[in-house]
Amino acid sequence: MTDRAALARTFLEACKARGILVATAESCTGGGIIALMTDLPGSSTMVDRGFVTYSNEAKMDMLGVRKETLDQYGAVSEETAREMAEGALARSRAGITLAVTGIAGPDGGSEEKPVGLVWIGVAATGVPTETRRYLFGNPGRDIVRRETGIAALQMGIEALKRGAG
Repeated sequence: MTDRAALARTFLEACKARGILVATAESCTGGGIIALMTDLPGSSTMVDRGFVTYSNEAKMDMLGVRKETLDQYGAVSEETAREMAEGALARSRAGITLAVTGIAGPDGGSEEKPVGLVWIGVAATGVPTETRRYLFGNPGRDIVRRETGIAALQMGIEALKRGAG
């Protein structure tokens, strides 16, 4: 089992221990986080669904991200990550959600929002939504996406330790 798979297993077991399901809202990872979890045997008892919301339209339609948020702050922002996480929580049976939005590269960045910039949001029953900014640099698309998944799972584990769910 890889380190990422072990981390996913730890997260899912923590969800199971609390009797909650998980959902993801993914942009830059394109469903990679939910795929990592559902690769594990027995995950169907802990995973509710994954929203792959690569476009702004998908973020609005599937998660309820406000157009005003996207217009004012952009897709890669703290505000959008928060609305993605909270939207996934409201539109699923999950007790915790992991949301990611970022610029995986190798292009698409700007001076203000460089390649490797990722915002992660975790929304859960019983605790305030948390967001964090990560800057992974430009080591390659696959690495940014992999590191984003690891960071999201770690944030989810931390939220569960604080009493989420």
